[in-house]
Amino acid sequence: MNLQEKIKYISSYTSKLLRNKFGRGPESCFAITADHFLVLNIRGFISPMEEVLLRERQDIQVDYARNIVINSILDELRGVIQVTLDTEVASFLHDWNFPNNTGVIIVILESSLIEMEKDQQNIDFSSLEAEVSRISYLVEKTPEEIYSYQISPKIFIVKRVGILVPIEKALIERGFRQELHVTKDSLEKGFLHKHGRFDQIFKQQVKDIFVDWDMKEDYSLICFILK
Repeated sequence: MNLQEKIKYISSYTSKLLRNKFGRGPESCFAITADHFLVLNIRGFISPMEEVLLRERQDIQVDYARNIVINSILDELRGVIQVTLDTEVASFLHDWNFPNNTGVIIVILESSLIEMEKDQQNIDFSSLEAEVSRISYLVEKTPEEIYSYQISPKIFIVKRVGILVPIEKALIERGFRQELHVTKDSLEKGFLHKHGRFDQIFKQQVKDIFVDWDMKEDYSLICFILK
């Protein structure tokens, strides 16, 4: 198989895993790779049980349960990706937008498969990084390091390194990682959507913003999906 066939196989395999674990597969699962990232963009994926809980506004319970199941899927998906792409998986991050019924699984690979997409839209990446830093400062603190990546004409990733404040590190050490994650997810995405000037920076509408953290390594990925 060539690279595109391998990527298509991984997206198809991911759909089957989700269907087996949740009883309902996604409407679509699109995979794309650039630099050392493999991004799985998932649409139309809420199980019947989750639909009931979301109607009752039990978002936190849905988030807890989904994280547990998704993490069990990632263990199996890791092996499939490593064998198919012949490279090690460094880590996974994932996030879900329940109102839009969308989500992403971001795979960080040990080695790059293809070069990063060359910008053809005159995106000011320094402005993008500055805006992410500004929002990060409003919520917690300015990142110690920040990097931006264009995965495709519609998918961008910003990596922030060194963003946890001392109180957050103390909560993690005391076993409150999941509670912190849920709180940060709601707070940060709210600020990114309401106070961010990303439509102007990208020169088109941002359809989805996904955020996840590696609490142990103290970094975060923000994934922007353009309309």
